This record gives sequence, C-alpha cells and structure tokens, in this order.
Amino acid sequence: MASVWNNRISVSVFGEAQGPAIGVTVDNLPPGEYLDLTKLHHFMERRTGLEETGHSFCQVMSGIVNDRTTGTPLCAFLQNTAPQAPDLSRLSRLPRPGHADYTGAMRYRGFDDARDGGHLSDRLTVPLCFAGAVAGQILERRGIYTGAHIAEIHGIRDAEFDHVHVTREELLAVRYKQFPVIRNALGRRMQEDIAAAAEGGETLGGVIECVSVNVPAGIGSPIFDGLENTIAQLIFSIPGVKGLEFGAGFDVAKMVGSQNNDSFYVDEHGYVKTMSNNHGGILGGISSGMPIALKVAVKPNSSIGAAQETVNLTTLEGEKLAAESSRQACTVPGLVPCVEACVNLALLTHMLDYPHFTG
Repeated sequence: MASVWNNRISVSVFGEAQGPAIGVTVDNLPPGEYLDLTKLHHFMERRTGLEETGHSFCQVMSGIVNDRTTGTPLCAFLQNTAPQAPDLSRLSRLPRPGHADYTGAMRYRGFDDARDGGHLSDRLTVPLCFAGAVAGQILERRGIYTGAHIAEIHGIRDAEFDHVHVTREELLAVRYKQFPVIRNALGRRMQEDIAAAAEGGETLGGVIECVSVNVPAGIGSPIFDGLENTIAQLIFSIPGVKGLEFGAGFDVAKMVGSQNNDSFYVDEHGYVKTMSNNHGGILGGISSGMPIALKVAVKPNSSIGAAQETVNLTTLEGEKLAAESSRQACTVPGLVPCVEACVNLALLTHMLDYPHFTG
C-alpha cells in the first residue's frame, strides 16, 4: 500500500487530516534501544507545534516498556482535538488548484476523505516525524547526527554548511532555533518577506539543506537499494517537495570531470577522506564516510488568499473558488524536521546491515 514503507524497517502511516486521529506504526526496530519521550516530543514540536496542527501529544500504544524498545511494533497516535465536520457537498466537487483534491478523487473514485486534504494532507508528516525522531535517537547514540536548516526562501539565502568539515556542534546549533537558519540576520529578512507575502495573500516556497555526519563508509547498496534511492523515496513522501539534489547537485552539469571528482587522501586519524564533497557523501549508492549532504526544494503553499479558477467535477463547468482564509504563508520552516526525519529513517534502515551495529 502507498501508506506503508518497508525497507528492513517498516513504517505505516494512518489517519486523515480532519479525522479523529493520525498515527504511525514502526516495525523491526532493534530491541533494547533507550528512547527519551521528552526529546521525541520536542522534535515533533518543531514540525509546527502540535497545537497548530490541532493534534495532541503523541500517545505511545505499544513497542516501549521502561523507555526501551521491545522489538515489537512501535505504535503511536495523535488525537485530533477539534476535527472539522465534513463538507462533502463542496470539497468533493471543487478541487483546489495546487492541492491533491482532484488526483485523490480520481485515484479513490470519489470516496476519499477530502477534508483539508484527508490522507494526502501534509499533517501526515507529523507521525512521520515521530518515526524519524525515534530513528534519530538510535543513530545519535552511535555518533551519527543529522541536522537541517532553511537554505533559501524567495531568493534570500542563508549561509551553507561546509560539506567537508561540518561538525555535530554546528548541526545542533541550528536544531532548536525558533526559525532554523545559520545566520539569524538572514533569517529575519526571510521572516519579513514571509510576513509581506502573507499580507498580500501570497505564499512562498524555499530550499532546505540537510547534512548527516559520522556516517561510516560502506552503508547502502548499488542499483535499486542505494542510499540515495532510499532517502529520495522518503523525502518525496513529504507533500510539497518538488526537487532533491545530493552534494553539488545540478551544478555538476556545469563542471568538467577534474572539477567534479573528489580526490582521496588519508587524514591524521588514518581514515580515507576526500578533499571536496561534490558527491554528497554517496558513491554508487554507498556512503563514502564523508558527510551526507542534500538539498530539498519545497513549493509555495497552495492555499492562497486570492480567488482561483477550478472546475466543478459534477457539471464539468468552470467555477471560481473563494480565497482561503486559513493558510500558512510559508510551510518551509515546519518541514525542516520532516527532512531530518526522512534522512534518519533512511540511514537507520541501511545501518541495520552494518557490522556490529547492535550492542
């Protein structure tokens, strides 16, 4: 099924945006892993704040005893504190431009829950964040850290992580900022631009940069089970994502081979490293030991403060949708932890094959 991701670790997301609850089941986690539930809650609050999504704190139903994983399915759900009553007379007839209303209606023959996007809503990234936060805690006890920040909004660019020398401390310095950027002054400019867009009824997209450090060489596989493949599949589960690049990304098309290649050397600790990191820490689908570096492009929120043209699916005649009064001018800040969560899950599922991972 589309809502189940299975690659050693299994993640199953359930619920609808305006249903009674949303949640996740994670299976095949290693047993005996300590989980700090307070840290899990803090990670999920970064998604936008549970109060803003209308959902309460995640309730863990199974898979943890005495703060340790049991090895059986870990299930958690979030209750919707104020679900909307269905308005099927309008939602099933008038698809909103930029949303998945029309494609969802075609895929599920008109029987889907159309309220606020239903199962196709970005609210389903909240339980995904829970699964990724669990994976992150397991990885961090093994020294592997993932961090992300807003790299760009509407042409305003933050500083970037150094893809060769970035440290755990630099990643953590951004993690719990209210507005996750490296340079606070640039973050204030972004926030001003977002506020101006909101005032004008518009929305903005942006770019998120994510880096993982201390990932050992040899994680992943070639062809269909590459580390890039797994990360990409999870990243594109986030609604609104329209682009993904690793390392130098599309800039490699402008280079010659000698510019693109990352020369090898042995560092002072005896580890094989590369002088640059255009490959983004992955070669042939397998980690090289350099930081895993990627960027994610996010489209503007499709809910805008202006009337839009659509088609009445009952009469097949054109109609005009009124401006949406409840909207986020920019969803990018809340998607930063979602990107981290997806990378955490991808790394953990491949790390299970790594020698001496358990213990």
